[in-house]
Amino acid sequence: MISLGPVLAVIVVLFIVLIGNYVPLGLWIAARAAGVRVRIFGDLVPMRLRRVPPRQIVDPQIEATKAGLNLSLDNLEAHFLAGGDVTNVVRSLIAAAKANISLEFDQAAAIDLAGRDVLDAVKMSVNPKIIDVPENVEQKRGITAVARDGIQLIAKARVTVRANIDQLVGGATEETIIARVGQGIITTIGSSSSHKAVLESPDIISKTVLERGLDVGTAFEILSIDIADIDIGENVGAKLQTDEAHAELKIAQARAEEKRALAEAQEEEMKALVEERTVELIEAEAEIPQSIADAFNTNQLSVMDYYNLRNIIADTEMRQSIASPVGSRDTSRSSHSVGVT
Repeated sequence: MISLGPVLAVIVVLFIVLIGNYVPLGLWIAARAAGVRVRIFGDLVPMRLRRVPPRQIVDPQIEATKAGLNLSLDNLEAHFLAGGDVTNVVRSLIAAAKANISLEFDQAAAIDLAGRDVLDAVKMSVNPKIIDVPENVEQKRGITAVARDGIQLIAKARVTVRANIDQLVGGATEETIIARVGQGIITTIGSSSSHKAVLESPDIISKTVLERGLDVGTAFEILSIDIADIDIGENVGAKLQTDEAHAELKIAQARAEEKRALAEAQEEEMKALVEERTVELIEAEAEIPQSIADAFNTNQLSVMDYYNLRNIIADTEMRQSIASPVGSRDTSRSSHSVGVT
């Protein structure tokens, strides 16, 4: 007959191994010692079957119980199955309770599932955070703006913010705070009549920007805006006037060049017209000898009439030569010289 002893021993070993894998006795003992009501077959084993690590649920529950919080294992497990960080949520609830900040589990779970670090938000509510504007002051000179007198100012600010728990889900991030504060600084400096007024009272910027309610719709509450540094930049107004003067000068030069080109074109047209008229005059003068010859042949002009005509022409040319300046006298052939062939 087969002995039942070894068979029973194997069964016992298998049972112990099975219990060890599916029933974390050490975790159950620790939970019971901490006052957490955890059932082996009612809570721990079903967690194993649902592929939920019991330690990631029970350990945060122990921390919550020791801190005086009353949380449900089902809620913690549901948050874990939804992809949340159970430990971070529980620790944020503990930190909020110690700091007298109103924070419920559902709200903390929603913030965690939204991708925000809820524990960091609670810490920021207790210990406000300082944001530099511009964000990276080592690589940026600052927020540049121009006052009404044309002087450029370069400002750097430090914004003290506190997390607004109620606005963490759907609220704007730090980038929005930085952009709004930068816009407020530019608007305030730009509306100042003189850069000296801003340099004398930098708190004008802080007061004006705070009054705009820049934290509306964000996940933060602005506590203060402090101007860390203001430097004087370029004289933008004078530079713009200089550029405008250069532009007007170029326009005037272009117009003068246009007029000069037009005058040169008209001059060339007049020269061409003079040449044309000169050609016509030469053609007309070429017909004079033929006309005189025809007059002789038809006895309409006698020799004495011809010589009288030449004397009159010579006398006229002499008078014109005497009346004209020396440099302008025409030394070329007379346009009135006539002859008969």
